[in-house]
Amino acid sequence: MNFEKTPGWLDWYAGPSKPRFVPPAGSVDAHCHVFGPAQQYPFAPERKYTPCDASREQLFALRDHLGFARNVIVQATCHGADNRAMVDACRASGGRARGVATVRRSVSDVELSGLHEAGVRAVRFNFVKRLVDFTPKDELMEIASRIRELGWHVVIYFEAQDLPELWDFFTALPTTVVVDHMGRPDVSLPVDGPQFELFMRFMREHPNVWSKVSCPERLSLTGLPALADALAGSSRAAGAQGHDGPAQQPGQASAFGQGRAVPYADVVPFARKVVQTFPDRVLWGTDWPHPNLKGHMPDDGLLVDFIPLIAPTPSLQQQLLVDNPMRLYWPEENSKIKETPI
Repeated sequence: MNFEKTPGWLDWYAGPSKPRFVPPAGSVDAHCHVFGPAQQYPFAPERKYTPCDASREQLFALRDHLGFARNVIVQATCHGADNRAMVDACRASGGRARGVATVRRSVSDVELSGLHEAGVRAVRFNFVKRLVDFTPKDELMEIASRIRELGWHVVIYFEAQDLPELWDFFTALPTTVVVDHMGRPDVSLPVDGPQFELFMRFMREHPNVWSKVSCPERLSLTGLPALADALAGSSRAAGAQGHDGPAQQPGQASAFGQGRAVPYADVVPFARKVVQTFPDRVLWGTDWPHPNLKGHMPDDGLLVDFIPLIAPTPSLQQQLLVDNPMRLYWPEENSKIKETPI
């Protein structure tokens, strides 16, 4: 079966730079996807977009290039509830990938057990209206109750303006809840303003809520893109005007160098606030292959260099990239590590 990409689709960046920032040993890319290959794993008829292929082999090559050890592969909406591509990638990883599935109410206990055996540890509920059709909340709550018995959690994807409407449903979920991309805040608004404060309150009042501090390329409104030419050009322009570009915060120089422009600067205060306030409940991921981006496709190496901007100390980086994802997705290995005598 042949699939024609959505007009204007941006393919993933095939020549990522080597990050300057070296992730701690055992780091986890906790949010990424696979697409197809469509000839083997066709896209869902109800999909809202048709992407390029992005295979497990290409994902694992990127993992190694960026200096990561593991992946958490999130079911892409273009595949609907057909989890075969994601499951295939988890099985092929040799235990180095976990999965986040999309399931329907009709899923059987046998099918859930099979997903668990393959490495799935969560389901995703998507509330971004342009990406998915509406699913009744009673159906989602039933699914959440069933997957709780397996020790799974629920990943939720929504936009900031919808949090008040969804608050009661989210706070009633009986599992750990992981929010994708900080609930997509409007970064043109103040970091201490009412919209983002509501999200911080959501996490503060509900200790079962975690957040991914990922996708600055998706949230940024005024920041430079994570592309070498754009960053270099901005630095040259800043130097010609007699200044060093955007003011650097603690930890920036380690990845971008003194005076070098940094990408997505408007997102940094939001992500750093979440990391520093809830250091034991944050995750980070590349979001490769970056579905539905408009305008530019980032260099994933430069996205990794974004990490010290939001987690400026080695301790925060260890929690964000290793300790937290291991506790959530590989608890059996995490407990063994803690039990090992020194």
